[in-house]
Amino acid sequence: MASIYDFSAVDIEGNERSLAEFRGKALLVVNVASKCGFTPQYKGLEELQKTWHERGFEVLGFPCDQFGHQEPGNEAEIRDFCSLTYDVSFPMFSKVEVNGERAHPLYRWLKAEKKGVLGTEGIKWNFTKFLVDREGQVVERYAPTDTPEKIGKDLPKVLG
Repeated sequence: MASIYDFSAVDIEGNERSLAEFRGKALLVVNVASKCGFTPQYKGLEELQKTWHERGFEVLGFPCDQFGHQEPGNEAEIRDFCSLTYDVSFPMFSKVEVNGERAHPLYRWLKAEKKGVLGTEGIKWNFTKFLVDREGQVVERYAPTDTPEKIGKDLPKVLG
Protein backbone atom coordinates (compact mmCIF):
# COMPACT_ATOMS: atom_id res chain seq x y z
CA MET A 1 0.00 0.00 0.00
CA ALA A 2 1.33 3.41 -0.94
CA SER A 3 1.84 6.18 1.60
CA ILE A 4 2.81 9.83 1.41
CA TYR A 5 6.38 8.71 2.19
CA ASP A 6 6.65 7.18 -1.29
CA PHE A 7 6.66 10.65 -2.88
CA SER A 8 9.12 13.48 -3.23
CA ALA A 9 8.73 17.10 -4.28
CA VAL A 10 10.93 20.09 -5.03
CA ASP A 11 10.91 22.61 -2.20
CA ILE A 12 10.58 26.38 -2.65
CA GLU A 13 14.40 26.65 -2.69
CA GLY A 14 14.66 24.18 -5.60
CA ASN A 15 15.83 21.14 -3.61
CA GLU A 16 14.32 17.70 -4.18
CA ARG A 17 12.93 16.46 -0.86
CA SER A 18 11.62 13.03 -0.01
CA LEU A 19 8.42 13.19 1.97
CA ALA A 20 9.82 10.25 3.93
CA GLU A 21 11.62 12.90 6.00
CA PHE A 22 8.21 13.55 7.59
CA ARG A 23 7.74 9.88 8.58
CA GLY A 24 5.91 9.55 11.89
CA LYS A 25 4.38 13.02 11.72
CA ALA A 26 0.81 14.02 11.03
CA LEU A 27 0.66 16.29 7.99
CA LEU A 28 -1.73 18.81 6.49
CA VAL A 29 -1.05 19.12 2.76
CA VAL A 30 -2.49 22.33 1.28
CA ASN A 31 -2.52 23.78 -2.24
CA VAL A 32 -1.94 27.45 -1.54
CA ALA A 33 -2.12 30.71 -3.49
CA SER A 34 -1.02 34.26 -2.70
CA LYS A 35 -3.84 36.19 -4.36
CA CYS A 36 -6.92 34.20 -3.36
CA GLY A 37 -9.86 35.08 -1.14
CA PHE A 38 -8.69 32.21 1.10
CA THR A 39 -5.09 33.48 1.32
CA PRO A 40 -5.67 34.82 4.87
CA GLN A 41 -5.86 31.13 5.89
CA TYR A 42 -2.04 31.26 5.87
CA LYS A 43 -2.36 32.92 9.28
CA GLY A 44 -4.40 30.02 10.66
CA LEU A 45 -2.17 27.42 9.00
CA GLU A 46 0.86 29.02 10.66
CA GLU A 47 -0.99 28.96 14.01
CA LEU A 48 -1.62 25.22 13.55
CA GLN A 49 2.06 24.74 12.76
CA LYS A 50 3.20 26.64 15.85
CA THR A 51 0.63 25.06 18.17
CA TRP A 52 1.03 21.43 17.12
CA HIS A 53 4.59 21.17 15.75
CA GLU A 54 6.03 19.96 19.06
CA ARG A 55 3.51 17.10 19.04
CA GLY A 56 4.67 15.89 15.61
CA PHE A 57 2.62 17.94 13.14
CA GLU A 58 3.63 19.75 9.94
CA VAL A 59 1.76 21.84 7.40
CA LEU A 60 3.11 21.36 3.86
CA GLY A 61 2.31 24.16 1.42
CA PHE A 62 2.15 23.52 -2.33
CA PRO A 63 1.62 26.71 -4.37
CA CYS A 64 -0.65 26.20 -7.37
CA ASP A 65 -1.66 28.56 -10.16
CA GLN A 66 -4.46 26.47 -11.68
CA PHE A 67 -7.36 28.44 -10.20
CA GLY A 68 -7.99 31.96 -11.46
CA HIS A 69 -4.24 32.66 -11.95
CA GLN A 70 -4.05 33.43 -8.22
CA GLU A 71 -0.43 32.28 -7.77
CA PRO A 72 1.31 34.17 -10.59
CA GLY A 73 4.68 34.65 -8.90
CA ASN A 74 7.85 32.62 -9.14
CA GLU A 75 9.19 30.65 -6.17
CA ALA A 76 11.24 33.56 -4.81
CA GLU A 77 8.21 35.87 -4.92
CA ILE A 78 6.01 33.24 -3.27
CA ARG A 79 8.60 32.58 -0.54
CA ASP A 80 8.99 36.31 0.16
CA PHE A 81 5.23 36.86 0.24
CA CYS A 82 4.70 33.99 2.70
CA SER A 83 7.58 35.05 4.89
CA LEU A 84 6.93 38.79 4.95
CA THR A 85 3.12 38.72 5.03
CA TYR A 86 2.37 35.68 7.19
CA ASP A 87 5.74 34.75 8.77
CA VAL A 88 5.29 31.21 7.43
CA SER A 89 7.62 28.72 9.10
CA PHE A 90 6.18 25.48 7.67
CA PRO A 91 7.76 23.80 4.63
CA MET A 92 6.82 25.31 1.29
CA PHE A 93 7.33 23.58 -2.03
CA SER A 94 7.69 24.72 -5.63
CA LYS A 95 4.60 25.45 -7.65
CA VAL A 96 2.72 22.33 -8.74
CA GLU A 97 -0.34 21.42 -10.73
CA VAL A 98 -2.98 19.53 -8.77
CA ASN A 99 -5.36 18.62 -11.61
CA GLY A 100 -4.98 17.44 -15.18
CA GLU A 101 -2.32 15.53 -17.07
CA ARG A 102 0.54 17.37 -15.40
CA ALA A 103 -0.77 16.98 -11.85
CA HIS A 104 2.02 16.22 -9.40
CA PRO A 105 2.10 12.48 -8.54
CA LEU A 106 1.53 13.34 -4.87
CA TYR A 107 -1.72 15.09 -5.75
CA ARG A 108 -2.84 12.25 -8.00
CA TRP A 109 -2.42 9.93 -5.02
CA LEU A 110 -4.05 12.29 -2.49
CA LYS A 111 -7.13 12.74 -4.70
CA ALA A 112 -7.46 9.00 -5.31
CA GLU A 113 -7.17 8.30 -1.57
CA LYS A 114 -9.83 10.78 -0.50
CA LYS A 115 -12.39 11.98 -3.00
CA GLY A 116 -14.14 15.30 -2.60
CA VAL A 117 -17.82 16.05 -2.22
CA LEU A 118 -20.12 13.92 -4.33
CA GLY A 119 -17.27 11.47 -4.90
CA THR A 120 -15.37 13.73 -7.27
CA GLU A 121 -11.62 13.41 -7.38
CA GLY A 122 -10.54 16.80 -8.75
CA ILE A 123 -9.46 19.72 -6.64
CA LYS A 124 -12.02 22.51 -6.99
CA TRP A 125 -10.03 25.51 -5.72
CA ASN A 126 -7.05 26.81 -3.75
CA PHE A 127 -6.67 25.81 -0.09
CA THR A 128 -8.05 22.29 -0.42
CA LYS A 129 -6.46 20.39 2.45
CA PHE A 130 -5.56 16.74 3.08
CA LEU A 131 -4.91 15.46 6.60
CA VAL A 132 -2.39 12.60 6.70
CA ASP A 133 -1.87 10.44 9.78
CA ARG A 134 1.45 9.35 11.31
CA GLU A 135 1.44 6.22 9.12
CA GLY A 136 1.35 8.34 5.96
CA GLN A 137 -2.29 7.63 5.08
CA VAL A 138 -4.90 10.22 4.11
CA VAL A 139 -7.59 10.37 6.78
CA GLU A 140 -9.53 13.49 5.78
CA ARG A 141 -10.03 15.91 2.93
CA TYR A 142 -11.16 19.46 3.64
CA ALA A 143 -12.75 22.01 1.34
CA PRO A 144 -11.20 25.45 0.80
CA THR A 145 -13.89 26.90 3.06
CA ASP A 146 -12.86 24.63 5.97
CA THR A 147 -10.77 26.89 8.18
CA PRO A 148 -7.52 25.93 9.89
CA GLU A 149 -9.32 26.55 13.20
CA LYS A 150 -11.89 23.88 12.33
CA ILE A 151 -9.15 21.46 11.25
CA GLY A 152 -7.31 22.10 14.53
CA LYS A 153 -10.16 20.36 16.35
CA ASP A 154 -9.39 17.16 14.38
CA LEU A 155 -5.65 17.14 15.11
CA PRO A 156 -5.73 15.49 18.56
CA LYS A 157 -7.22 12.32 17.07
CA VAL A 158 -4.35 11.93 14.55
CA LEU A 159 -1.65 13.03 16.95
CA GLY A 160 -2.71 10.70 19.75
